[in-house]
Amino acid sequence: MLRLPRLFLVGQTVLGGAILLIAAGAAAQAADYHLVKKIVLGGEGGWDYFKADPVTHRVFIARGTHMMVLGPDGKVLEDVTGLKGSHAVDFAPDLRRIFTSNGGAGSVTILDQETLRIIAEVKIPNRDPDAILYEPISKRVFTFNGQGGNDATAIDAKTGEVLGNIPLGGKPEFSQTDGAGRVFVNNEDLNQVIEIDPKGLKVRNTWSIAPCKEPSGMAIDVAHKRLFSGCHNGITTVLDYSTGKVVTTFPIGQGVDANQFDPGTSLVFASCGDGTITAAHEDSPDKYTVVQTIATLAGARTMALDTANHNIYTVTADRGPTPPPTADNPRPRPSLVPGTFTLLIFSQQGK
Repeated sequence: MLRLPRLFLVGQTVLGGAILLIAAGAAAQAADYHLVKKIVLGGEGGWDYFKADPVTHRVFIARGTHMMVLGPDGKVLEDVTGLKGSHAVDFAPDLRRIFTSNGGAGSVTILDQETLRIIAEVKIPNRDPDAILYEPISKRVFTFNGQGGNDATAIDAKTGEVLGNIPLGGKPEFSQTDGAGRVFVNNEDLNQVIEIDPKGLKVRNTWSIAPCKEPSGMAIDVAHKRLFSGCHNGITTVLDYSTGKVVTTFPIGQGVDANQFDPGTSLVFASCGDGTITAAHEDSPDKYTVVQTIATLAGARTMALDTANHNIYTVTADRGPTPPPTADNPRPRPSLVPGTFTLLIFSQQGK
């Protein structure tokens, strides 16, 4: 683990004739994440976005034909089979349901949150669902589709009915909701954040997030109305979604594919395929200080955060040769060595 940066002076004030120096990032020095466990989970299948449930502390990793459900210590509790090309997972706690996006099958799988039994598979014709998001006000599930659509598909989370598609004008990546009726998604092709009206099923706002290039991961700070988009030119962009303006950026590693925000610690994270997770402290809504670069492993490009215990989870596997680029896949990923799928758990506790 890299050492934390020193405090630096950003200002001064006068109190009773004495000058008080103000140190930036004093609270931010509490980051101090360290590796507490490395577990070879093995099993077949790749991975993409995955998620931790802060209520049960279970971690859900969709892996194509199955979904691994882990305890907070990394122990496999369940391995749900019968999925078809699953990419990502999200929860609807109010409905006691779990949803997976199935890019390989053009569908969404609905599961019971308690039993993990598959309730239904909802077909989305001619779409390749990638990221998935549950919006609690409309009680709709949104998939964000790349190949075959460049749009979002809305599904009634109760009935499984497909309600319609929303054109986005480019490849959508990760998404977030403020929990109060607003949905946001990165447009990787056009370097934008798009706001969707989840009830009207239309684009409400489109904002440039320059100087970001190819935004992928996204996190949200609801209290301060900030969106964090991880960009493939080595920065995270901070957007004020009340005004649509970029307020600042901060540096991260290369190959970002996920961002997280922890309201309990005011830390923003970006996980990158170069084997790093950047942790930046939100000193104020418009100022961020990088306080730690957490060493992971090459290929650990996505992550999950348990906002209750503040643990970070990331996964990777040993890599084989990289296939040559093609027009359809200009940035191919290396092949994976079977049986080497590995979980890393980072914590601020138990040093």
